[in-house]
Amino acid sequence: MRPCLHHLAAAGLTLAALAGPVSAAERVRAEAALDGDTLALEGGAALRLAGIRAPKGAGEARFAGPARDTLNALAAGQTLTLQTGGPEHDRHGRILAQATRADGVWLQGAMLEAGLARVETFADNRARAAEMLAAEEAARNAGRGMWADRRYRVLTPEEAERAGDGFHLVEGRVQRVTERRGRFYLDFGADWRRDFTVAIALGERARFRAQGLDPPGLEGARLRVRGWMRRYNGPMIEATHPEQIERLQP
Repeated sequence: MRPCLHHLAAAGLTLAALAGPVSAAERVRAEAALDGDTLALEGGAALRLAGIRAPKGAGEARFAGPARDTLNALAAGQTLTLQTGGPEHDRHGRILAQATRADGVWLQGAMLEAGLARVETFADNRARAAEMLAAEEAARNAGRGMWADRRYRVLTPEEAERAGDGFHLVEGRVQRVTERRGRFYLDFGADWRRDFTVAIALGERARFRAQGLDPPGLEGARLRVRGWMRRYNGPMIEATHPEQIERLQP
């Protein structure tokens, strides 16, 4: 029998360190929620729920407590089946996986449906992205959880120009696509020096094109983009993988 992930983590090992193929699923037992997307497991390891980002910290205090309490109610004392869709650990050494209870309740989906988490995928970890985006959208449309608070609303490009750095969702129409210095730039306004922009590396073009999001063809398209926004002239999100971008109907 293969050892469980929490035993591996305690020993400083990864699944890749074992002989033979990586197991598709491992079982662990949750003890308590540390926050809205992290669980303490029996044996001392921690599990970070892959693909979602829950409110946490003083800046998100209104929903951080409810998110932690909801995850605790869902998972504490439960045996979970874990499935990895990328790296088995994050940079903090926590196990990184999708988690499902023995009765079939999928923790990521439950937190998203409650409106107590947002989807945050990565280029090397995009498992179940479509399902997670659908669950998030259902909660957003219903105004559940954080989606009832305007601070978490999907921004317009104009609102993005006034918003601070951080994780945001922005929705609007691409006005212009340019290519320079190894990147495609999708501008959502008339002035590239201050408008909201999405940057995509030229080397990632094939990955986006395979998902129907070829950057040069996105001029005029209406998109919803998610990610960490920072200032580079105006506000900009670096899109490293196509799951960050949803193409919307006109």
